[in-house]
Amino acid sequence: MDKELQFSDAYPPREIARKVEGLGVAKARTDPVTLLALAVLAGAFISLGALFFIVVVTKSALGFGLTRLFGGLSFSLGLILVVVAGAELFTGNNLLAMAWASRLIGTREVMRNWFLAYLGNVGGSLATVLLVVWANVAGLGGGAVGETVVAIARAKADLSVTEAFARAILCNALVCLAVWLAMGGRSVTDKILAILFPITAFVAMGFEHSIANWFFLPFGLALDGEGGVSVVGVTRNIVAVTAGNVVGGTLLVAGVYWVAYLRGERLPNDGSS
Repeated sequence: MDKELQFSDAYPPREIARKVEGLGVAKARTDPVTLLALAVLAGAFISLGALFFIVVVTKSALGFGLTRLFGGLSFSLGLILVVVAGAELFTGNNLLAMAWASRLIGTREVMRNWFLAYLGNVGGSLATVLLVVWANVAGLGGGAVGETVVAIARAKADLSVTEAFARAILCNALVCLAVWLAMGGRSVTDKILAILFPITAFVAMGFEHSIANWFFLPFGLALDGEGGVSVVGVTRNIVAVTAGNVVGGTLLVAGVYWVAYLRGERLPNDGSS
């Protein structure tokens, strides 16, 4: 009975930390072709989650809170696909900072992973924008979906650098916590449930995700016929949100858990013992 309980129970936080650390080493040393292919998939997966969000919130009569709640649940599709189906997402890969802090991988390996993951994510997002435009998904609901896209893109482009940066920090803290919790699960059901609440929360609270914004903002620009979505604002958002995501993932999650559970586990042997 005890063995059955142990098998069905979630991994404890210290064990999750070791799993994340080990996975970070493996990710940092993934060959570039595999990494890029999986990163393109992740960009497409997140974009599909973002599109699902757009359709769900369009013309909703549930009121602000409930609309955001159901929109957030819909957006969770993206990270569920990334974690369960397997893909390389830049924001989740900020957890590589744990393996770096333990000196298991070098700075160059981390930067290589982040660069290729980000590049592939952007490619996957933009390719999804192209397909969605060709499919005229914006025409759903008598064009209401397209109006929602433009409104979302305009609101994001109008954020100040400070607002975008702060919202991005909070966003990736929750995204990395979702990945962290999923690493603690033993079944697909465990992983999906672990992802749902943190992702729903960040979407409902209006936080900013860099890879999702590579879908929202270009899609909005493609549909905006009145110049309401500023190209300068789009650029400002992408830069500030990307930087904020890195801070939120590396410091607030990877850094804190490394200090709590892994600090000192691999001190160099000075030969005195």
